[in-house]
Amino acid sequence: MSTFKPRDWGSHAPFIAPGYKSTLLRGPSRLPLAIKSGLTEGTGPRFAPASVRKLDFDLTKNGVTNGEPLGERIVVHGKVMDTDGRPQPNILVEVWQANAAGRYVHKVDQHNAPLDPNFRGSGRCMTDADGNYMFYTIKPGAYPWGNHFNAWRPNHIHLSLFGPGFATRLVTQMYFPGDPLLELDPIFLETQDPVARERLISKFSIEKTEEGFALGYQFDIVLRGRNATPMED
Repeated sequence: MSTFKPRDWGSHAPFIAPGYKSTLLRGPSRLPLAIKSGLTEGTGPRFAPASVRKLDFDLTKNGVTNGEPLGERIVVHGKVMDTDGRPQPNILVEVWQANAAGRYVHKVDQHNAPLDPNFRGSGRCMTDADGNYMFYTIKPGAYPWGNHFNAWRPNHIHLSLFGPGFATRLVTQMYFPGDPLLELDPIFLETQDPVARERLISKFSIEKTEEGFALGYQFDIVLRGRNATPMED
């Protein structure tokens, strides 16, 4: 059974963030209770490679119906590590995002932007024996979200990871370097530690950029501890 160091709450956004209005209604008003870790928190869930289908890792292909998806192709790669920097193999990484026009394939998203019939905006992959993961996708567009006047979300990709135990569950967002909307976005800014906040921004990688096909971005993920990747609020 795995044992886990205490979570560093200073690396994460608060449950209630006044600038992020919906947290005022859904955020817990009481402090969380510390529960001693047991067998349940330290084991599972485990996912076999069969959990990932052939094209799940390639969002540029897994939603194709009659042509190529529109937008800038990118390849995202990184390493998933524990609090001590050890690579985490066989970890399920799920991703979802808006399309290049900034719209999700979801009935609740009805803002005035087109859907792409060849892009569904979701996929999954597994980390290899060295903790590395990789997926292809289309760079997502910004979109309005109604939190305040003229509010726009920066380009971002959602990631969900099931680590070696329930105590390492992580849902986070990956942002892109140089995005001018970052300094205006309450969700990004509510991770108040500036060092931790930088862990949410991917790095451009010319080494992973594929000639004539896709720009590369590196996004390493730490599941717990003082260098943890911040959780989505």
